[in-house]
Amino acid sequence: MNIIMTRPLIEIENFMSNLLSRGHNIVHLPTLKIKPISTASFDLENFDAVIFTSANAIRSLRDIKNVKKIKCFCVGSITERIARSSGFINTISASGSVIALKNIILNSKELNDGARLAYVCGDNITQDIEKDLTMEGFKVTQIVNYSSEKIEEVSDQTLKLIKKYPVNVIFVYSLRSAEALLTIIKNYSLAPIMTQSKVMCISKNIADFFEKNGWKNVATFRPGEEMLNLEIVK
Repeated sequence: MNIIMTRPLIEIENFMSNLLSRGHNIVHLPTLKIKPISTASFDLENFDAVIFTSANAIRSLRDIKNVKKIKCFCVGSITERIARSSGFINTISASGSVIALKNIILNSKELNDGARLAYVCGDNITQDIEKDLTMEGFKVTQIVNYSSEKIEEVSDQTLKLIKKYPVNVIFVYSLRSAEALLTIIKNYSLAPIMTQSKVMCISKNIADFFEKNGWKNVATFRPGEEMLNLEIVK
């Protein structure tokens, strides 16, 4: 199959290698540029737990102390793996959704009422877990340590690949990425060769966005189960 991947290379390099080894044609079309934001160093000892809803927040950490002791809540298994490789030991992951992550935190026996939570995230979030947890009585400090800038231009080489290999499947991992992708399609008149593709979305929120914009072949997948979903499409 001909597959478009929209995530930054650092996040999908292993998955792309796996796809190539299985004979798929891959076009890498990144739609977001991740940039670390300089923040004052903070000591996690001042918190009872830390929350990550994106692996980008972990990769953008600088000069953080006491990562081994603190309870670390991660949105999914991939984020948890990055957290553990960065030194966090006491980790737990949800099923890949912010709602599931919130429920795990609310039901955690390791957190008391009014627990201090550090929510490390990017400058654009689609679900406000900070607000939800604050309403439940937690003391949440939001620490923004990276920005996501939309990429709306495509190289000539990438355009040639898209036109040479009619797209079967597109993987999309965030709402901002979906927005940037539709802008690219419009700017480069790619609708005739892309809108019939199967769009695999990491959340229902993203799938709804594509459907509202007239896309018919839309589905969702669980993080880490991309290959399984490809077999179903195939």
